Amino acid sequence: MYVLNSLLPLFWSPSDDQGDQRSCLICGDRATGLHYGIISCEGCKGFFKRSICNKRVYRCSRDKNCEMSRKQRNRCQYCRLLKCLQMGMNRKAIREDGMPGGRNKSIGPVQISDEEIERIMSGQEFKDDANMPEHTWGNNGDSSDHSSPGNGISEGNQPSPASTLSSSRSLELNGYTTALRDQYISSAMTTHYQFLPHLFSYATQPQSYVLISQLVAAEELAPLSTPMMIEEGYRVTQVELFALLCRLADELLFRQISWIKKLPFFCELTIEDYTCLLSANWQELILLSCLTVYSAQVLGDLADVTAKYTPSDEELQGFSEDGMDVMEKLIYLFRKFHQLKISNEEYACMKAINFLNQDVRGLTNVSQLEQLNKRYWYVCQDYTEFKYPHQPKRFHEIMMCLPEIRCIAGKLVNVPLEQLPLLFKAVLHSCKSSLNGYRTGSCPGVTKDTALAN
Repeated sequence: MYVLNSLLPLFWSPSDDQGDQRSCLICGDRATGLHYGIISCEGCKGFFKRSICNKRVYRCSRDKNCEMSRKQRNRCQYCRLLKCLQMGMNRKAIREDGMPGGRNKSIGPVQISDEEIERIMSGQEFKDDANMPEHTWGNNGDSSDHSSPGNGISEGNQPSPASTLSSSRSLELNGYTTALRDQYISSAMTTHYQFLPHLFSYATQPQSYVLISQLVAAEELAPLSTPMMIEEGYRVTQVELFALLCRLADELLFRQISWIKKLPFFCELTIEDYTCLLSANWQELILLSCLTVYSAQVLGDLADVTAKYTPSDEELQGFSEDGMDVMEKLIYLFRKFHQLKISNEEYACMKAINFLNQDVRGLTNVSQLEQLNKRYWYVCQDYTEFKYPHQPKRFHEIMMCLPEIRCIAGKLVNVPLEQLPLLFKAVLHSCKSSLNGYRTGSCPGVTKDTALAN
């Protein structure tokens, strides 16, 4: 799970025939099945779908006869798309709604004329669609920078709607007028996530309910499936607890990948951008989900497992200051979330806002991400103000949790791996004690000695 360079193919579902070792007809890589009419790999399948869905027009800087191989395929997008068409990939087998999975799967390779291929490659065929402007893309390949930004916080300790944690794009929330907010919420969208006015009575519910319902629908809210049951009296070792934490992180990571595929704006982003965003934000997404929708299991089953792990004196003495800092911040954030009682709708908005972070380096379309970020910022604000009219500071407090999550994720990478079992044992023990304290009317404090000793 720590090697994120292999994330790219995880966005696409593998074929049922796992034993098929045939080669992709486009680039020669290992084929995963029949995609859009021909045998191809996951990479070429995804590239063809993105190119057709987004109506892209490429340019070749050579003689339109570039080599296509697994290593060379990203160097010329024009020649790659050209070969897809020449080998018979069927663009009409792509679902019109842009969602994963094709249609008309019984249709095999298609033979189209050179004139028709030229119309597609030049973008002439796309110009007939007045609702979708033509895009011209250079030969930049499919590579992306997976670097993560620092933990910026906007001026006045206020997260901004344009860039939730950006210090360079700080925007005061109160400076935005209602008209400007409506501009972002109601701005032109593709048919994949347009508002449906006839479904709602705006006298009682705001328009933003539509977008929020789409975000919630993208979430996997079912309990985690990783087994976390330990026999009574069994003593868990450091290695066993670390292995369990890794399995949980793996399941949570795959759930984030599945979530991205279901987002209403999934087809609007390039695969380079959402791979780059996930590589930079996966720890924050997992942390946010553990503090909200999966908190009952984390503070229940997982806490019970960590309680059966007894660290050695050497482990206790070697616990780093970075580990202690992360522990204190996690406990504070848990208490904040428990106090706010974040709803599924607010969680879905927070997650989308955090994911749409245009400050991540290596992105290809920053302005698009900024527009989406602002849209969901105002959607969340509208929902919170409508749902909790007697909590005027609620939206601000919720948004201020995002810089804390990013800060913790940034510090967590500095904690040695062998200290993670002890860190999670201390955090879960303190959080569970806090819950018991809330129920009995007291709220216990946390110190290094009390947290690590239990």
